[in-house]
Amino acid sequence: MEYVRDYVMYAAIFGIFSFSWFGWAQENPRKSWRKYIGIASSAPLIVGLVGIYLSITHWHDRSALSDPGAFQNYLIFVIIEFLLAAIGAFILIKYKRNDYIAPWIAFIVGVHFFWLKNVFNDSSLYILGILLVGVVVTSLVVSKKLNIANSAITGIGVGIVLFCFAILGLLRFLMIQ
Repeated sequence: MEYVRDYVMYAAIFGIFSFSWFGWAQENPRKSWRKYIGIASSAPLIVGLVGIYLSITHWHDRSALSDPGAFQNYLIFVIIEFLLAAIGAFILIKYKRNDYIAPWIAFIVGVHFFWLKNVFNDSSLYILGILLVGVVVTSLVVSKKLNIANSAITGIGVGIVLFCFAILGLLRFLMIQ
């Protein structure tokens, strides 16, 4: 069964979070990258805002979260995700490894999509999780080779992946309309 509201929420959530990750990428990139990262962040913001509008107009449509127990499972996964991200970030800060916070958060976000696949009954979330974990591994290698902050490479990579999935959410919504 396809859930109209979930697809527009994908556009909203992935669009806004893509915008946020592009923002995090601006923490310490090469100076020549800043304007391009700023420009790149505008597209996901627009898609996210369209997704928010569509989410509001389709608020009462069926969602996978309407199924019994699904919303509770969703909340459990999100709470676990936030706790793991916060604990890991705290440990990284304590040991003065701040440069690894963005990859750590991206890793946790990527892994949480494996759990959410069953909540939303959407196999594409596996692909999203794999791509985000791949961005983390790539960012650790590339940032070291280019001598750039992990947050720049991680933010750009995660921003791109989430933007693509925001667009995918919009396309899936349009295909079932």
